[in-house]
Amino acid sequence: MDYKQQIADLLTESTGLDRDRILELIEIPPQLDMGDYAFPCFTLAKTLRKAPPMIAGDIAGSINLDGTVFTAKNAGPYVNFYIDRSAYAVNVIDEVNKSGIVMDTAANSDKNVIVEYSSPNIAKPFHVGHAFTTVLGNSLARIYKKLGYNVIRMNHLGDYGTQFGKLITAYRLWGDEAALNEDPIKELLRIYVKFHQEEKNDPTLTDTARDNFRKLEEGSPDEVALWQKFRDMSLVVFNKLYERIGVEFDNYNGESFYSDKIPEIVDILNEKGLLVESKGAKVVMLDDEGLPPCIILKSDNTTIYASRDLASALYRYRTYHFDKNIYVVGNTQALHFKQVFSVLKKAGFDFADKCEHVAFGLVKFKDMVFSTREGNIVLLEDLLNESVSKTREIIANNAKERGQDMSEEEIDEIAEKLGVGAVIYTFVKSGRERDIVFSWKEMLDFEGDSAPYLIYTYARTRSILRKGEQQGKHPASGDSLKILTGDDEYAVIRAVADLKDAVVKAASSNEPFMIARQVALIARAYNRFYNNSSILNCDDDDLVCARLALCSSVCTAIREGLDLLGISCVERM
Repeated sequence: MDYKQQIADLLTESTGLDRDRILELIEIPPQLDMGDYAFPCFTLAKTLRKAPPMIAGDIAGSINLDGTVFTAKNAGPYVNFYIDRSAYAVNVIDEVNKSGIVMDTAANSDKNVIVEYSSPNIAKPFHVGHAFTTVLGNSLARIYKKLGYNVIRMNHLGDYGTQFGKLITAYRLWGDEAALNEDPIKELLRIYVKFHQEEKNDPTLTDTARDNFRKLEEGSPDEVALWQKFRDMSLVVFNKLYERIGVEFDNYNGESFYSDKIPEIVDILNEKGLLVESKGAKVVMLDDEGLPPCIILKSDNTTIYASRDLASALYRYRTYHFDKNIYVVGNTQALHFKQVFSVLKKAGFDFADKCEHVAFGLVKFKDMVFSTREGNIVLLEDLLNESVSKTREIIANNAKERGQDMSEEEIDEIAEKLGVGAVIYTFVKSGRERDIVFSWKEMLDFEGDSAPYLIYTYARTRSILRKGEQQGKHPASGDSLKILTGDDEYAVIRAVADLKDAVVKAASSNEPFMIARQVALIARAYNRFYNNSSILNCDDDDLVCARLALCSSVCTAIREGLDLLGISCVERM
């Protein structure tokens, strides 16, 4: 039951405002005594030439609520709507327990959304900076899919560029085949670092590397074979990590895929008189946009990031006719994407307005020490391993204190999900453009804003449902739920119901933290209810079964909400 839509219909009839505009304006008040939904009347003040509080009073007094589950009261410039608690409990809990968190998907079923994320550089370590785009993009892909969009998950691999000329040169000079087979990333990084060290004393290495990259672009078999080898071996390593954190892709077309498509872009820009020469390079001037020139071809006629991104955007639109083409890339690349999108627009491509850069902040650490394998680079694998190890210690100690009979395998499985979940949640619990600060104390706090807290809430609630089943008591449904009208119960029901709105807002702003925040609100509301109410031990069996139904809806909401963030739950802890 979508109460917000119903209220919008009532207000449209009463005010004559556009329904979609009303939907945008309707708010969810921060406190229960302020109602379930609120309509601000500031927008109407200019046209009606009245003060907003007077308008709110008029609407509250005139709106036709006969036959609805609503009452309306004006409070200052707002019309606050209150839903009958009994009806609310029946509708929300029944829907969630029978069907899960159901979204309106009909309007999106024929729309394609491309989400480009992760995009690590071949032959280089996968560090925590790559994790931000990977986690964020994975969550956005899940959110759009939940809303009914056709989602294409793109991993735009950094598998091209002058660095590969350097890598090919380095491998021919100092490569160790056995070391490459044992640990591809480590060996490729070793020779890449060595190249830069030797290059300082031997400038001819630079020329050799540049020549090798030119041969690679021209399709020379020897250079292509080495490049393919480095790419394939790197992907084996990356895919193990992706599998561990539950990340998937539909397409691995990296920069190299678009290399042979760049000449068409150059021709189009030439035909439109946009390409000019500057210091030997071919550029598009963007002075009128307040941006520096966008380099398309370097002075040696080799390609650059921008030229490959232009070619990829055109290819993607021709292939997928996307409604959105989302690039999940750090804040530091904001200028690059402004340039690319501006060039697309100047070239007359209407789909430029459908391209969007979803930026994110930096990763920082507070009081955390790692035994990293790559100097000052914090590898994602090291972070995950450390998180799982610390989580395992906590779980094992708690099980011992409570006298729980848990096998080593079960402890390992729980620790893996909680430890990985703790890392993922740290990336999505705040607005994406804020810098992420990792702290073990905060990440693994079973009573704070953390994945372990949310997963523990889920597991404890599942335990209550199992105990109820053992006692022959099962979740109620239908009108039996009308008795759930207490303040604590209602706060939980409303928090569960509001998860739908959080999913919509998360997509509209490309901010998964909207969902993380709502799941945390559900958990906190539920834990207040749990601490203040008896569930299995109250004397009224009807109330026991109704509260078990509430518990079941909480489990569904937490599980589905966390799944949209890329986090898995456990059934017991």
